[in-house]
Amino acid sequence: MGRQLLVRVLVVLTLVLGTSYVGWRWLYSVRWENWWIAVPLVLAETYALVDSYLFGLTVWRLKRRGEAPEPPEDATVDVLITTYNEPVEMVVATARAAVGIRHPHQTWILDDGDRPDMREAADRLGVGYLTRTEDWSDRPRHAKAGNLNNALFLTEGEFLLILDADQIPAPEILDSTLGWFRDPEVALVQTPQWFTNVTDSDPLGSQAPLFYGPIQQGKDGWNAAFFCGSNAVLRREALMQLGIVGYVREVEEGVRDALGASRRILARAARSARQHGPAAVAAVDELRTAAQQASVALRRGEPVGEVTYAFQSAADRAARGLVESDLEQTRADLAELPPAIDVDEETGVLLVDDEALTLLSERELSPLAAIESVRQLLRAVDVDRADEAQPLMPMATVSVTEDMATCMRLHSQGWRSVYHHEILATGLAPEDLGTMLQQRLRWAQGTLQVLLRENPLVQKGLSAGQRLMYFATMWSYLSGFAAVVFMAAPVFYLCFGVLPVEAFGLDFLIRFVPYFLANQILFMVVGYGVKTWRGHQYSLALFPLWIRACLTAAANVFGKRPLGFVVTPKTRQQGLSRFPIRLVWPQLLACTVLAVAVVAGLVRLWTGAASSEIGTGVNVLWVAYDLLILSVIFEAALYRPADGADEDSLDPSPDSKEQIT
Repeated sequence: MGRQLLVRVLVVLTLVLGTSYVGWRWLYSVRWENWWIAVPLVLAETYALVDSYLFGLTVWRLKRRGEAPEPPEDATVDVLITTYNEPVEMVVATARAAVGIRHPHQTWILDDGDRPDMREAADRLGVGYLTRTEDWSDRPRHAKAGNLNNALFLTEGEFLLILDADQIPAPEILDSTLGWFRDPEVALVQTPQWFTNVTDSDPLGSQAPLFYGPIQQGKDGWNAAFFCGSNAVLRREALMQLGIVGYVREVEEGVRDALGASRRILARAARSARQHGPAAVAAVDELRTAAQQASVALRRGEPVGEVTYAFQSAADRAARGLVESDLEQTRADLAELPPAIDVDEETGVLLVDDEALTLLSERELSPLAAIESVRQLLRAVDVDRADEAQPLMPMATVSVTEDMATCMRLHSQGWRSVYHHEILATGLAPEDLGTMLQQRLRWAQGTLQVLLRENPLVQKGLSAGQRLMYFATMWSYLSGFAAVVFMAAPVFYLCFGVLPVEAFGLDFLIRFVPYFLANQILFMVVGYGVKTWRGHQYSLALFPLWIRACLTAAANVFGKRPLGFVVTPKTRQQGLSRFPIRLVWPQLLACTVLAVAVVAGLVRLWTGAASSEIGTGVNVLWVAYDLLILSVIFEAALYRPADGADEDSLDPSPDSKEQIT
């Protein structure tokens, strides 16, 4: 309690000092004559302050749970091991450990690679083996989310323990977690991810003790601890409910789009209805009213089936009343209906694409032809989701990382989550820089896809705290743009004397230094006993990756450009004998520019060209801090794991295990 009180005091102090500093920056110290660097800098500082607010809110409710209650009686569990192209012997090691889990369960290998040798290994171990059904042929596969969705309809356990191919579970993993499900509202129990092939120096920043610790504990305090893809237990009922809700939402969206197109078609038909007599005018007006009423009924939450039936009945009545009206014109219009309206030979479902909707909306049709188009649009709503392998997709498929989106939807439906702070499975981290960057890029892209497609700030069903907890994680991936500005500002000052701030004097220092120190002390207290420096370095040093993730995720969401899904290799990649300049050239360029800027600044100070000794000193220290942060990427590039390392030396030490448990 004493430590939590100290954390809250430091949160308040940091935010008060930070708000005072950033407010002063906006009101009094922006050098508007150099707006092109001054405004980006103050925006970057504002971004950092918002980040501080979100972090402070996260740790305000740190929830440190103890042991779980006893597992529910007769709880049935399926252990699902997801794999695609990982080495068979690696998957076998995980499956063998899964078989040894003490609580009764059924172990399944979900092989998305459909490998005969993997099937044979599963048979030898006596575990279940699942691969995609024929329904997935020539349809979107949705990577790991699709693999899990396929397995959900082929297994029966009340609870699901999900493991990646390299995550070796402890025998007590279910005994230690199932008890939380005695609360019928709990849908998820997430445990930490810990890697056994990481040295104490952790040059690739694989261990995440700040996230799998204070941050997840803080989110847990707001009922927002989220699913991290592996080492988690989920309630099947919650996932299946999620699939049903998603299915209904998809059908509702299809009906809503069809009604919108119908209103546009009928609006055009109303202009020509006068030429066909009063009966045509009345029929079109009646159907336009019915379309408007159907849209309102959908917004009120009335059953989709009832809404569409009422509208189709109105369309049928209108059509019967106009059968003999302007027959020749009707035949001509019907003959010109878009060929994209077709019937699927296997399913019998009417198919309408976006181009067809546009053509129908823009054509001037006779009233009867317009009504027939509207009838076809409503029938074309794909209630069977013929474009997907399964009508129900419990695991979210809107992102290349299925975990966060799925958990956010669970929370929006009122389910609860638990973060259980105990190492119960250990895995393998990337062993080279390229693989690590590939993994981090996918995480960032997936998170940003969720932000752009299902912004938590506007999602119904989430509490205010849950919205901000999800948004905090997404917000952190925008740091790449701020990092560029934080590196550029001192360069312009030291090299060219360009001031983004009115003065780097005492007035600046007495506002900035207390804020900076309070912020650092807050991190030290929150992360006491765990190593957080690596994570802090990588949050800034990977600025090119974060920027790339933002741009590619936006291009995917708004421009439909594919991202793909790349499984993170679990073994060291070849070609590591040389320094990988291709992977770190942006950071190398940044460091070169920063070093040159320091020399230029000192020369300017020595020759009297610099206007302020304090300003030069502040910016030299600023550059030194940036260089220290960026140095981690070069350490990672030079890192070579020792061949045949003693596995005992790579296991988490007793002290580190104690820290996280």
